[in-house]
Amino acid sequence: MANSTRQAEMVLANVTLVLPGETRSGHLVVRDGKIAEIGSGAVPAGAVDCEGDYLAPGLVELHTDNLERHITPRPKVHWPHHAAIVAHDAELCGCGITTVFDAIRVGSIVEGSRGDYRRYARPMADEIAVMRKAGALKISHKLHLRAETCSETLIEELSEFGPEDNVGIVSLMDHTPGQRQFSDISKFEDYVCGKHGLSKEGFDKYVEFLFDLHARLGERHEAASVEAAARYGAVLASHDDTTRAQVETSAGHGIGLAEFPTTVEAARACHDHGIKVIMGAPNLIRGGSHSGNVSAAELADLGLLDILSSDYVPAALLQAAVQLGEHWGDMARGLATVTVAPARASGLTDRGALEIGQRADLIRFAKRGNVPVLRGVFVEGARAG
Repeated sequence: MANSTRQAEMVLANVTLVLPGETRSGHLVVRDGKIAEIGSGAVPAGAVDCEGDYLAPGLVELHTDNLERHITPRPKVHWPHHAAIVAHDAELCGCGITTVFDAIRVGSIVEGSRGDYRRYARPMADEIAVMRKAGALKISHKLHLRAETCSETLIEELSEFGPEDNVGIVSLMDHTPGQRQFSDISKFEDYVCGKHGLSKEGFDKYVEFLFDLHARLGERHEAASVEAAARYGAVLASHDDTTRAQVETSAGHGIGLAEFPTTVEAARACHDHGIKVIMGAPNLIRGGSHSGNVSAAELADLGLLDILSSDYVPAALLQAAVQLGEHWGDMARGLATVTVAPARASGLTDRGALEIGQRADLIRFAKRGNVPVLRGVFVEGARAG
């Protein structure tokens, strides 16, 4: 973390503590980067008066496209990577995210016309490590490898990583059109042509190419991804499950997380198998999926939503959690979807809850109308934002 200066002890008082299962007024003592005491009653001498603001654990983000957005701010525009990593880190910190699993795609397409799917995962992971070692980053960064099974180079790229890289999550991605996220192939056409400017003829050729690629390599790539996750010691995630049959396959692989299931059927099957369901915070805030899939609010009402992810809007994470807390009438439950639930589901036991002994990754925020406004971000007790 860039800011290595922290007080030996800090007391945050007159706060609304977002504790596991409840919110209540009180104070919290940070000592040597960890939560040392949680109390109530009068404001202790020398404490910081937080004026009744909420104090919650720092947010934990498992899946975000934000780093790629900084690397390629526009199609065919490639930004210097070290600068992009620092900007990405600062943006997340400014949104209250204190731990992020940086999503990096493995599995590229080198034939034909898809230059935007070039290889970049190994050097990008190295560059994040360099910036971390240099003390340039405010928050905690971990790796999430997005294994694209409809690709040409996946097995080779997976082999470039090992247990020493501390990969936290491997997600099985299959963006072959006509199924999962793009069951409606017209949605895929809108996405690809809008983003990359393909003509109708070019799009048809590209779809034919992807169908052939998936038929030749899809099963082999899926098996290699499952094996790689086990070799790394990473949590395995599925992506865009649509049917119960797909979830049955996921369960057979030992998958513990389901990113953005597209139907109630798939989400319910995930819960039947003990698989935690992640939904997009933008979906919740906007009132529906931009791809026409199931809404996060519907799954929340059915008790089938466990974790929120900011996906493509970092600022959405805290706003959606607060919105969900208000919808449920339980702010602690809403905030849990972005703190303790993602932390535990990804294997992190040292953060995510206001409990004695946990890392003092904290956020202080107030509500202004319907919007949560951050008033402080702390990483291991040091002010980061």
